[in-house]
Amino acid sequence: MEADKIIAMRSDTNSARGDSTRVLILGGTSEASELATQLAVRDDLTVISSLAGRVSQPRLPAGIVRVGGFGGVAGLVSYLVDENIKVVIDATHPFATKISGNAELACNTLSIPLIAFERPPWAPKKEDLWCAVPDVQAAASMVNHKRNRVFLSIGRQELGAFSDCEAAWFLVRAIDEPNERLPTNSKLILKRGPFHLDDELQMLRSESISLIVSKNSGGTATYSKIQAARTLQIPIVMIDRPQKHNIPAVARTDDVLQKLAELL
Repeated sequence: MEADKIIAMRSDTNSARGDSTRVLILGGTSEASELATQLAVRDDLTVISSLAGRVSQPRLPAGIVRVGGFGGVAGLVSYLVDENIKVVIDATHPFATKISGNAELACNTLSIPLIAFERPPWAPKKEDLWCAVPDVQAAASMVNHKRNRVFLSIGRQELGAFSDCEAAWFLVRAIDEPNERLPTNSKLILKRGPFHLDDELQMLRSESISLIVSKNSGGTATYSKIQAARTLQIPIVMIDRPQKHNIPAVARTDDVLQKLAELL
């Protein structure tokens, strides 16, 4: 969503408080929503959650919510100044590198504290059949072979990397209709997690899936596909996380709260 199409919304809790410390949560993850819920009830804070706007009907966290882009580093700097933000919490998706980089630059420019949160990645168990690749392009090259029936579970932002894959067949799952062109031989299903193990097992079996492509997003919402692959002994092409932060990140929401307490 472009910066001039920002939609501002406010929930019932945590209306703006005149003397409170204003905290911006860069969100879109379940952990960001959890943080907003815990912080929005505090009288000493005004919590604003920012969502990228890539999902048509996002689940809104507690507190004040804004949806849309900032317009790059300069736009984010202006927003932080205009809204008198005192602390920024980056709890975005582990693959959302652009906003995290912009947040670091903007906070450095204004000398505003930035708390970086990054949930732990998934780790393979001995029964798992994983092949790690550095990016989606490498994954597309690896799986595009005849007889492969691929469950493509990477969201919709980078599906274009697979658009020229004509040999394999793909089952593509996303929350909203993708803007990118899908592979020639593909089936699209629109669903939002969390997903249950029994449903994932049934889907993989009914579609005769022989290979899964996934980002190493971590968290619990989509981990059931990893469990299902383990049960059915389906190999996973696992896309490694990019380098997201140049500052030390914490991996638990409790650590975020502790750092915030130290700053305040």
